[in-house]
Amino acid sequence: MITWMQRHKKYLIITMWISTIAFIGAGFVGWGQYSYGDKASAIAKVGEVPISNADLQKSYSRLYAQYAQIFQGNFDEEKAKQFGLQKQAMRQLIDEALMLNLAQTYNLRVSDEELLNEIKNQSVFQNNGKFDKDIYQKTLKQNHLTMKSYEDDVRKSMLIRKVLSLFAPKALPLEEELLSSALGIQDTIGYKILDANMVEVTLSDENLKQYWEAHKNEYMTLPLYNTSLVKQERIASNATESELLAYYNDNKHDFKDSEGAIVDFETARLQVVAALDDKATKKAALKKYIDFKKGKLDPSIEVEALAIDSSNSIFDGSVFQEITELSLQKPFLKPRKVGDTYMLVKLESVVEPQVKSFEEAKSAVAIAYKASKTAALLQELASKTLETFTPTQTVLISPKETPEIDGLTPEETSLLVNAIFNKQDKRGIITLNNEKIALYDILEQKLLNTSITEQEKDVIQIKEALLNRGLIQELESKYPVEMFVKGL
Repeated sequence: MITWMQRHKKYLIITMWISTIAFIGAGFVGWGQYSYGDKASAIAKVGEVPISNADLQKSYSRLYAQYAQIFQGNFDEEKAKQFGLQKQAMRQLIDEALMLNLAQTYNLRVSDEELLNEIKNQSVFQNNGKFDKDIYQKTLKQNHLTMKSYEDDVRKSMLIRKVLSLFAPKALPLEEELLSSALGIQDTIGYKILDANMVEVTLSDENLKQYWEAHKNEYMTLPLYNTSLVKQERIASNATESELLAYYNDNKHDFKDSEGAIVDFETARLQVVAALDDKATKKAALKKYIDFKKGKLDPSIEVEALAIDSSNSIFDGSVFQEITELSLQKPFLKPRKVGDTYMLVKLESVVEPQVKSFEEAKSAVAIAYKASKTAALLQELASKTLETFTPTQTVLISPKETPEIDGLTPEETSLLVNAIFNKQDKRGIITLNNEKIALYDILEQKLLNTSITEQEKDVIQIKEALLNRGLIQELESKYPVEMFVKGL
């Protein structure tokens, strides 16, 4: 999946334009590598359209939520870095700004009526299939959004859709026929899989030290954050019956069953009690926070010294990220909830990353060295045996279907098939990963009798991708892109 996404991420960015504010309900995810100051300050400008830090935060969060959905929740900050999610978010904003400049040039607008209909039709704001203003306002509040900022984002998304609709392509019969022919190719290939078991890597200290010397800057300690921690354990609100009922009536949309229907007060009673207890706990934590910040904390309150890094943090990723953004000038973090406890954090000092000694890095160096050396030896073996290898097995392949191939996972098989159809060579080498290479020989090729009736959507998708990419390139020459922050 990761390999596929990396190969197609440019196309994914284009398709993400037309999704409408997908971060609602997903929360915000930050990266913490830059400090931009005021959220409204411009970090870039495209033509006449500025891009703010707040825009970048929302774009990153939206992309993160979409990738997390694609990966069914198996997505984290490490994968986000692998995909270059921050640069993707910035690229998406630049592309959007280019489209908005074009919309301004042609005086395109989204009316208030169009905007209202769009929001009313978003299911996240509906109750029993109808738009609910209370749900709308509460959902925005829970996601730290104002109505104006959200509606501006929706209006912008709709305006971009309008621009794209001006260039909507149609599938021509000849194009459908050509695509059908391309997808109707079937090859019979012979193949041989070379894997790590066919080469031998010596993991001597001498080899590892040489590798470490050449790559030592890749083996750094994690930044260490020395903090002072104050806890506020959960307390009971001891709310009266009337207070419980009043809270329920004011917040009844928070209390729903598994099917999304609002439950009655008695069914929600325990949840209401818990919510009021949490409210009382947070209030007590905020009082402690003020005293902590002013240096007037009650001496009886324990202040715990805690050194944390990304590998041992007791906080979730977003809170830890906030801690990394603290400074000695602004060292305090407002109460953050961990389980039923609110945590107050003060940054005392930061120990910057340092190069690990050989002994500290040895186990990681051994893994990297073995992978690198294995890949090099496999490439050498493949080059030596390509012209004379005898296929051990044969299989039928086509662009539309991925067969089962012994010794390969479905992802590796898909990579092999796609690579073969993208090559011109009858016989060749396909690197699948550091530990596996495939040698192939096309033994026979033929065209199948295929129907072209189902190719229209595929043709349109391909043409949309090509047209959008060409459009962006043309707009970049028309509207200058100015970057005010390095690293983006």
